[in-house]
Amino acid sequence: MTTLDYVEIPSYATRLQSNVSLSSDVRPAAKITTSLPHPESSPVLSPLSATQFTSPTKGLGGPAFNLPQILLSSLPAPPPTPRNAPPGQLLTTRDPLSIPITSANFRRFVAKSGPIFWVQDRIEEVVMWRKGWKFTGVWICAYAFLCYFPHLILLLPHVILLGILISTHPSQKSTSSPGNDADQTVPPPPPSAGEGSVDWLANLQAIQNLMGFVSDAHDFIYAVVPHLTYSTPYTYHLLAFLAVSFLLLLPLISLLPLRPTFLVLGLAPFAVTHPFVRIHVYPLVASFFSASPSALLPSHLLRARKRVYTRFFRALDDDRLDDRHWRTELRDVELWENERWMPGSSSDDSNGSWNKANLKAGERSAWTRGRDGWGGVLPDGSGDVSSNLTFSLAPGWAFVETEDWRPDMEATWAPAGADEYGWVYTNDAWQDPRPGLVEEWKGRTRRRRWLRRIYYNPVPLKSGAI
Repeated sequence: MTTLDYVEIPSYATRLQSNVSLSSDVRPAAKITTSLPHPESSPVLSPLSATQFTSPTKGLGGPAFNLPQILLSSLPAPPPTPRNAPPGQLLTTRDPLSIPITSANFRRFVAKSGPIFWVQDRIEEVVMWRKGWKFTGVWICAYAFLCYFPHLILLLPHVILLGILISTHPSQKSTSSPGNDADQTVPPPPPSAGEGSVDWLANLQAIQNLMGFVSDAHDFIYAVVPHLTYSTPYTYHLLAFLAVSFLLLLPLISLLPLRPTFLVLGLAPFAVTHPFVRIHVYPLVASFFSASPSALLPSHLLRARKRVYTRFFRALDDDRLDDRHWRTELRDVELWENERWMPGSSSDDSNGSWNKANLKAGERSAWTRGRDGWGGVLPDGSGDVSSNLTFSLAPGWAFVETEDWRPDMEATWAPAGADEYGWVYTNDAWQDPRPGLVEEWKGRTRRRRWLRRIYYNPVPLKSGAI
């Protein structure tokens, strides 16, 4: 097994004494096993997949079940309130944790939360243009009117109450007979939805979706919290940026026209959610960030897209690193994927396919560790994508546990460039690299580089399999 050379050591460099004893340095390097990349199952630029959830009705005997009892079955027993607890604590000034109180309040909340979600639906109808441009245009004009006459905001409570009273006036009812509007009394709305009714179940469904939205928002925001608590090296950069930008923006605040600013910021959501933008603009943006190549983007935008994806996924990997990774040295190791084109049975050239099984006997393997395609083949010689690849890393080096193999999209190693997925195409002899296919080639081959980071860890891991 050949040992991977990471960098060239200059002749004038002085080797530092390792913290590990000398006897451990001369021992043979431990074999570290890592799984091969899975290009077929994992797209090159795969978007972040949503978390899959199982149905809450499975294993519960059907859709009819006591939801409060299920929610409260996992609650621990309430801790006893300390006698000498200082005043002002939440547990001493509120009702204690109780299953009957929680169950009763939950039923009351489900029955009476209908107006909250009704307002939410009406806001979505306005912002998402679901009732046409006339209905949303009225609200846009009203917002623009308030931006130029901000003092009228103080009259909004009166306008809202007057609108409710006018819309619910008996004269607006089609069933009212002429001349008897003043004598008729409109019955009050029902106090709450009955338990088990359609409205009650609709409120329960809205609460379920709201809980998921709040949880997703919390998870999204919580990912930023380590950068604000000096848990990552980016905190000091963020602090410097905020301090400098605060000093620069401070004199500009007085010069900024507030009315046009609030007008533009308030109308921006309506512009983003307009049907024309969603139909024509969103596909162009999605093609820039999608996993498949798009003919809508010119070559310079495709190159910029590769850079954006490379920086984006590297930032995600950096965010998952632990403190021990930041305190040591990080390096990249490379792995090469090789494939050959096999034409189809018919005369149509499009019926062929790229596959590692099409490689000829005696040529390079499907996965190699050498850039020339020959050095460091799989130890078992099988070439199976699902098998493991054994690396002989130097003593003290290990793969970063929070990362996996990622394709080199930019392909800086290829002077001619690469395609959308990082593939570099060559002829039958693996020569003349090109970013795309050449029709004159009798045989076609291609290769792609995969990268994964390693870090220096002088303490050996308990398990060598990563």
